Amino acid sequence: MQSSVAVIGAGSWGTALAMVLADNGCKVSMWARRQEVVDEILSERSNSKYLPGIRLPETIYPTADLQHAIKGHHYVLVAVPSVGFRNTMRELSAFLSSDVKVIHATKGLDKDNLIRLSQVMLEEVPQLKPVNLAVLTGPSHAEEVSRRSPTTVVVASQNRVTAETFQDLFMNSYFRVYTNPDVVGAELGGALKNIIALGAGISDGLGFGDNAKAALMTRGLMEISRLGLQLGAAQMTFAGLAGIGDLIVTCTSKHSRNWRAGYQLGQGKTIDEVLSSMNMVVEGIYATKAAFQLAERHQVEMPITTAIHSVLFEGRSPRAGVEDLMGRGKTHEMEEVARISMSWES
Repeated sequence: MQSSVAVIGAGSWGTALAMVLADNGCKVSMWARRQEVVDEILSERSNSKYLPGIRLPETIYPTADLQHAIKGHHYVLVAVPSVGFRNTMRELSAFLSSDVKVIHATKGLDKDNLIRLSQVMLEEVPQLKPVNLAVLTGPSHAEEVSRRSPTTVVVASQNRVTAETFQDLFMNSYFRVYTNPDVVGAELGGALKNIIALGAGISDGLGFGDNAKAALMTRGLMEISRLGLQLGAAQMTFAGLAGIGDLIVTCTSKHSRNWRAGYQLGQGKTIDEVLSSMNMVVEGIYATKAAFQLAERHQVEMPITTAIHSVLFEGRSPRAGVEDLMGRGKTHEMEEVARISMSWES
């Protein structure tokens, strides 16, 4: 029996994942908020704003009617930016039945309530069962997936059957899918790495070298782990695709919009100038504000996040932010590693 999947969101990532599903023989409807996106896909089989030069399969059926997109589908993939995630789920709630399995692929946090997006889904869609919910994350640029370049991701769900169901839906010769029961770690890894990618871009924009970026990424992973463990994640998740894997790809590639935004900041542009030049949402900006507040609430030390927050929201220059990090008091790396390990073991 042919699987039917509704993809909610026609940005670069939603479109690329719709292509994966279509390649796997699924019947795919894809909802776009703007009718002009629907019209272009129907007439040209392209989504030029988000994936220029890519031809979309004929078996992707776009619509601007949310109810029509959902109707009759067994599975739903949500791939909209975090800033509009809650409103989208609120709209979806009227059309989702309790037996539909839902997976989201948005790497962000709820900036107002400081919660993970799967928690937003459960708040806004009360009929949604936690066992029918999953998260897709890992090192994956939409541009490469749309060209069918080899990519490996993680599907996390508290329910093994749900995780393996989505694994089967997405997995093919170029898109390999692992499963993981740690929803908390998978979501936090995907959201928090965007902060470090902003920092990596700032470092490159300032003209610093590989030494600085390697240190930033390594220490950044430590920050992600500290906050993640405090919020209930499993330590090993951050050593896998949802953690270090996603961190590497986002900090080192010019496909990364977070890296590009940071790079422009490092070159002296203001945050307003950066945002006006970007065609897509820079999730790291929202994640920085949320993580900074979470760190204060839970008394978790996150110096890189604090420095980037000062650049984004407090008017501090990128160079001064780096000086703040380099001028911190001395510490012992292994003592910190041991402290995190003890947090996990307890």
